Amino acid sequence: MKNLILSFLGIFVLNISFGQDLKLWYTEPATKWEEALPIGNGKLAAMIYGDTNREIIQLNEETIWAGEPGNNIQDGIRPHLDSIRTLLFEGKNKEAQDLAFQFLPKDAPENGNNGMPYQPLGNLILNFPDKGKTTNYKRDLDISNAISHVNYLSDGVKYTRTHFASLTENVIVIEIESNKKGKVNFSMEFECPHKTYEIEVENNALILKGKSGDQENKIGKVKFTGMVKPVLKEGSISQNGKTLEIKNADKVTLYITAATNFKNYKDLSGNPDQLALSYLERANEKSFETLKEEHTSRYQEFFNRVQLDLGNMTESSSLPTNYRIANFDGKNDPSLISLYFQFGRYLLITSSQPGSQAANLQGVWNDKVSPPWDSKYTVNINTEMNYWPAEVTNLSEMHQPLFDLVKDISETGKESAERIYGARGWNIHHNTDIWRISGVVDGAFYGLWPSGGAWLSQHLWQHYLFTADASFLEQNYEILRGAALFYFDILKEEPKNKWLVIAPSMSPENSHHSKTSIAAGTTMDNQLVFDVFSNFIKSATILDKDPILVKQIERALYRLAPMQVGNWGQLQEWMQDWDDIGDKHRHVSHLYGLYPSNQISPFQNPELFAAAKTSLIARGDHSTGWSMGWKVNLWARLLDGDHALQLINEQLTPSLQADGTEEGGTYPNLFDAHPPFQIDGNFGCTAGIAEMLLQSHDGAIYLLPALPSSWKQGEVNGLKARGNFDVQISWQNGEMESAIIVSNEGGNCRIRSNVALQGKNLKKAVGENTNVFYKTAKIKTPLNHSSSEQGYSKPKVFEYDIATQKGEIIELLRAE
Repeated sequence: MKNLILSFLGIFVLNISFGQDLKLWYTEPATKWEEALPIGNGKLAAMIYGDTNREIIQLNEETIWAGEPGNNIQDGIRPHLDSIRTLLFEGKNKEAQDLAFQFLPKDAPENGNNGMPYQPLGNLILNFPDKGKTTNYKRDLDISNAISHVNYLSDGVKYTRTHFASLTENVIVIEIESNKKGKVNFSMEFECPHKTYEIEVENNALILKGKSGDQENKIGKVKFTGMVKPVLKEGSISQNGKTLEIKNADKVTLYITAATNFKNYKDLSGNPDQLALSYLERANEKSFETLKEEHTSRYQEFFNRVQLDLGNMTESSSLPTNYRIANFDGKNDPSLISLYFQFGRYLLITSSQPGSQAANLQGVWNDKVSPPWDSKYTVNINTEMNYWPAEVTNLSEMHQPLFDLVKDISETGKESAERIYGARGWNIHHNTDIWRISGVVDGAFYGLWPSGGAWLSQHLWQHYLFTADASFLEQNYEILRGAALFYFDILKEEPKNKWLVIAPSMSPENSHHSKTSIAAGTTMDNQLVFDVFSNFIKSATILDKDPILVKQIERALYRLAPMQVGNWGQLQEWMQDWDDIGDKHRHVSHLYGLYPSNQISPFQNPELFAAAKTSLIARGDHSTGWSMGWKVNLWARLLDGDHALQLINEQLTPSLQADGTEEGGTYPNLFDAHPPFQIDGNFGCTAGIAEMLLQSHDGAIYLLPALPSSWKQGEVNGLKARGNFDVQISWQNGEMESAIIVSNEGGNCRIRSNVALQGKNLKKAVGENTNVFYKTAKIKTPLNHSSSEQGYSKPKVFEYDIATQKGEIIELLRAE
């Protein structure tokens, strides 16, 4: 019924009607991995180089990780926690850190590890005869249908390659054809970077078998099998050692698949040979065209939910993508921002399908046995950032793999909670991997931060707020409860103000004094625990559970340390006023309360809002790619669209420099550069663009809260607001012109706008929003503040209420 309504209104229109060409395209083959084009289906992934002589198809299977099942709990630290806490409360942070270092060195002890790396399957190499010069070369990735192409002319023959990773079958499919009969000739072989592997040819299929690597105290026990089966139209196929040779074909279709023995984080009993063969046999029952149609149809079910038009196409829009990046300015090529936004949604759909593993630090694309930071799950922001676009850009299903990870961690995290902290519930530190480790990673300086679970658990609550799915909340209640129990047990009273704080901990990866990170009561921890407790209380109340525990958590919530404004008007990062105005650190952890949380509001607590802005200005704009993606969201929450656009400009700056060095920004294939590649920046910026156009965290659906002055006209279609509302907005001359809101759940719809609105049954808003999904928690008044000194006044906005029934459609126009 919902889709019929939306179709009737013309909300879900084709991307082409928005004037957008949703293609990344280039006039030369990729010469490096960061120029290749990504395809994937969650389980399988490939990077397509597009070479005309020696083509590289770099392959990944999501469960090929080094090591074996097992946690990494460090038992030695628990007896010394009280001593570390005493030192912290005495102001002896360096001594506390030195003591922690003795039991948590950066190099993992003999019985521990810092997590395992995600590893590639290998490369499929296609060797084509060298026919000399090629012309009319073009390669592209069409993200409107998740299909990549390579086209060129050689010796009077037009060659076309089409690639996709099927979302309906567990195969990657490549079709190679020419416009003249008998002109498709090439050989194919596997390359493998692993130490243990073998390659064989059987029944005209190329087969790669191997196992993952050893690292630290773990033996590589993931066994994998990759298979490639060519199907020819005319021509012949022959074996030459470990190579297949294809001659004089009209067309060749390659079916590529892979499987491992991985069943879950504690079970490696699968049969990769049998699984891979079953995938191939099933796919071979269908023609290339059928597979492509099924794949495209499934992909567009997700992708076509949201369209974005930021204005007319410009001269720059007609350039190849790498040139567009090199010449980018948000004012001269706004359609590149639309493409980048949709590319982030493409990456989430293709790296995080229901039933797959969660997107890791590189999504699912990685060509190195030892990738940067092991391509693990870094949960002090990076993993969470991967999923910031999931709800607001209408891709809730893609969130499921993260929920599966959190469910696993809520089990393994019981070990770290009990054995390291003597606490109930569960926790995780700043890193995990496919084995769901929950202990400290990378030693005391970076790793003694027990709040990864606090952040991860927010995604469960936010999914409930966006979808209004009470059954989901019921299914995940014990996870939310376990997170609350852990922090309830480990909070300690600090002696000066009698606040309850976490000690020891840190503000992720930053130091408050030279080479000292360990602290008590950091602002981010206080904000995270506030959310954990608030979410548990609301969940228990909704589900009518645990009334006694709710009262206990409520009392602890009241005693948490408040946010504080420091001596130069900044939001303090630590409990003490230690902030350095010259600190340009990539993490802005203390601004978690501004985004992604909703604890800092221009309407509810303008003093904190002004202090957060002061902190963000001091931090600066240019940084690593993911950090700039976070700042897009932060400036959007600060209602400053021009500054948010400035950060998008920074993020879309070319990473590769003329002298061969790299900076934070964007690679030619639109991948985010930390550097090196980290996918979180892509996802963060996509979420940030949505946040500029729609916000629903602060008691109302705010239409165009941070529209840049240069985005004079445009339209966004299909974004999701909390309370399960679908939203379409169009604007002219920099101001909202019309909006359509579909209420999928019913309940009061409060609308906030920078311009006056008119619409049926629209009433001026009075009091708090009665919609249960818009209840905002009350924050303690900050200490040491003065709103007059901050020079900040609340935004002048229009607010309206309309009582809705499930399925009701709200049509709004700008008031004359």
